[in-house]
Amino acid sequence: MTRLANLPADIKQYLIVTGNYWAFTLTDGALRMLVVLHFHALGYSPLSIAMLFLFYEIFGVVTNLVGGYLGARLGLNKTMNIGLAIQVAALFMLAVPPEWLSVAYVMLAQALSGIAKDLNKMSAKSSIKMLVASGQEGTLFKWVAILTGSKNALKGVGFFLGGLLLTLMSFKGAMLAMAATLLVVWCFSLSALKNDLGKAKNKPKFNEIFSKSSSINILSAARLFLFGARDVWFVVALPVFLSQAFDWDHWTVGAFLASWVIGYGAVQSFAPKIIKLNKQTSPSAETVKWASLLALVTLAIALAIGFDWAVKPMLIGGLMLFGVLFAINSSLHSYLIVSMADADGVSLDVGFYYMANAMGRLIGTVLSGLVFQVYGLAACLAISLLFIVITALISTKLPKQI
Repeated sequence: MTRLANLPADIKQYLIVTGNYWAFTLTDGALRMLVVLHFHALGYSPLSIAMLFLFYEIFGVVTNLVGGYLGARLGLNKTMNIGLAIQVAALFMLAVPPEWLSVAYVMLAQALSGIAKDLNKMSAKSSIKMLVASGQEGTLFKWVAILTGSKNALKGVGFFLGGLLLTLMSFKGAMLAMAATLLVVWCFSLSALKNDLGKAKNKPKFNEIFSKSSSINILSAARLFLFGARDVWFVVALPVFLSQAFDWDHWTVGAFLASWVIGYGAVQSFAPKIIKLNKQTSPSAETVKWASLLALVTLAIALAIGFDWAVKPMLIGGLMLFGVLFAINSSLHSYLIVSMADADGVSLDVGFYYMANAMGRLIGTVLSGLVFQVYGLAACLAISLLFIVITALISTKLPKQI
């Protein structure tokens, strides 16, 4: 405890922000798995269950834009705490008698959860910019990578936690347990987070929510296609394919995907050890290189499924390699946005960027269901490959130096 008390103020703030983000992410991952398993057990169709998450993604797009503006005006401590409070409200909303849980009601609760998630993420990522001294690019990359990687690993742990809670107690009990825990975290955060973190010196106008930086616009466009490339086959198509083609039950599919997310998060955390950044590093060259490697792996998986070549080992092995390369791509992008963002009103740039991220996820999710239903997994992978190639082409326009 003495060592913690003696830590520099910026490190303490980083630990509070990270702890906040971790607690939120655990409930976010658990909630997703709880909703899927509970409503599947009630007899809902896969399409109906997917619809429950539609507002979650749509409101994420809007929240990143508006949240960046609010962060710059109010301070990131306030937007992070607002995000936690909304998630607590969403969890309590779902802790109701089963007969209240209609599709429309759950969609509304999921909309609140989507708003909360993106407020929390935008605040956490933006605040790191304020806590790392200017010019310390290696430190900034390391801190962003740890935050991003640990978040994704914990989301995977959250999937397991959701399944465990539903095994040990009712759906309502699980919601109450998570809401009560997050309420304690929120109360601590209210008193511990520094006031005015990330508040812009010059109050931004609402029409400034769209980035004026060409570099950030280019990076945001690349991010949109990168995450569209993942979700176009990962969100709906892959779980259904694993269940149908390999005859895996829901628990096996869930455990496999949760393990993949945990591994993906671990790789993100170690990305700074793989990519050594310095003043001579070219963002353009690095992003193009890693996107090109990702494209080659996606092409191999698509060909294996399209031509029925050793589908099971190629898909599982390819998915592992895809996860490693995607994690490095994602971690590099996450660092670049924080590095390129203007320190005064950082959340405006970060919010705009993660709006593009959420838009990519939304496009990928919708295409995943539609394309898989009509044309199959190989077609989803073909679109994924196209999106990654577009990501690489857009990335050639990024700056040559940090």
